[in-house]
Parts: sequence; structure tokens; C-alpha cells
Amino acid sequence: MAGGWIDSHCHLQDQYRPDGAELVSVLSEAAAAGVSGVVCVGTDAATSRRAVELVARVRTEAAVTDGPLPVDFGAWATMGLHPHDATHGVAELERALDATLEADRALVVAVGECGFDYHYEHSPRDAQREAFAAQVALARRHGLTLVVHSRDAWDDTLDTLHDAGPPERTVLHCFTGGPDEARRCLDAGAFLSFSGIVTFKGAQDVRDAAALCPLDRLMVETDAPFLAPVPHRGKQNRPAWVVAVGEALAHIKGVTPTVLAETSTSATRAAFALT
Repeated sequence: MAGGWIDSHCHLQDQYRPDGAELVSVLSEAAAAGVSGVVCVGTDAATSRRAVELVARVRTEAAVTDGPLPVDFGAWATMGLHPHDATHGVAELERALDATLEADRALVVAVGECGFDYHYEHSPRDAQREAFAAQVALARRHGLTLVVHSRDAWDDTLDTLHDAGPPERTVLHCFTGGPDEARRCLDAGAFLSFSGIVTFKGAQDVRDAAALCPLDRLMVETDAPFLAPVPHRGKQNRPAWVVAVGEALAHIKGVTPTVLAETSTSATRAAFALT
């Protein structure tokens, strides 16, 4: 895979693509901006299956010389149940994951996103805790990375990870904590993935967390179509704009964007055991 940025967390399923844009068009735009790969994230059984289908398509397109995407443009899928939908339980997701891994294990690199969201609490906290613990176990059983969503729930997130027995690799996606939370997550062995929030005026705590995060544990994401970075804030986010996130992080870390692209890509490859 060619060098460049990896968008470590985005949603490319049909309902999420900006303005209904075609998949290859969105990724061609990203490639032209310097993005060499994307991780497409599932949030329930249906979107997880679709993520796998999209990744398979992207890999086919990227294998064609002179095709619409650069040769070997990287694409990987995750399969998970978001805490908003925790009341549905993980049984359907587990069946989908098992079937996908049996058919083509190389397409899936992680379980998630999963975890806790106490900001909205669309599912009761007990249901969130049960669903998260079950997905921690799934990641550990299958040797996959765990992608964690944690919003206003640091104690329960870290306590459940500890009690359930974390998998070998854990990513805290769209990190929204400050330095104290960053230290706790890093001490637990996690990678931290930063989104366009680092460009928001009121997010100094997140910038301070990024400043202390070692480069070999720092990842870059868009969470597209959400959280578009400045100067695109208010628009539907897209993988091409991971470059703006990366440039902001490079400034925070006191390195060039080229260095940040290299280190964040290396961190992402390590976090997801990408080959």
C-alpha cells in the first residue's frame, strides 16, 4: 500500500455518504488528497455487513491497474454494535461476525464501534455495559482489535475493559477526554484516535490530550460523515478531510504533516494489525 494518511474510522455505508455521493467517487477524492486507506466502521449487524461488502468492493476496484482508485488503496471493515443500540443485544452481530470471518477473515480487522454513551443514553446503562462486555469477549475470542466509543463514561469504560479482560489491541476512537483520561487510556495500553474535534475552538482539553499522546499511539480519523474539521465544520464530513485533522495534530505535536502522516499510519497499522 502506498504511503499517505489512513482514515482510521469512517462510515461509508450508503446512508452516510455526503450528498449521496458514489462510493468510489468519495474514495477517489480522498486518494487525490493523499489518503491511502480507510477503515469502514459498523454500528449494528446491518451496517457491519454493509461495511464488509463495501470493503470487498473497494479492494476489487483497487486491484485494477488504471482503475478509479490507486492500486492497493487500503480498505478494512469493523463489525460492532454501538451503545445507542445496546438494548438490541449482540446476538445478531455475533452471527454476522462469525459468518464473515468464516467466509473471508481478511476483510474484518476489529469489533466495534462499541462502548458507552452517557451523553445521550439511548440505551440504559446496564444494557450498554452488557453489550460492551460481550463485544470485548468477541474481540478477544477472534484475535481482533476492539474499537471503543466512550462519551462521558470513562470510569465505566475502563472498569469494564479491565473486568472483562481486554483484547490485545484497543482503540479509543474519536477521543474526547483530556490529559487525565488520555493517561488512563494509555496506561491501559490503548491507542488514541483523534477526529476533527481537535480543530474546534472549545476543545483545548482534547488538544492537550493529543499533545501528551506518544506518536506511536496516536491515530487520525474523520468519523465521517460526522464532525467535519475546521474549515469545513457544519458540512457532511468525508475521508479526504482527514488531512485537515492530521495537519492540526501535526501542529499540536510540533512535527511536519509528512511526519504525522507517517507516524499515524504506522500506529494505525499496528493498532489493527494491518498487512
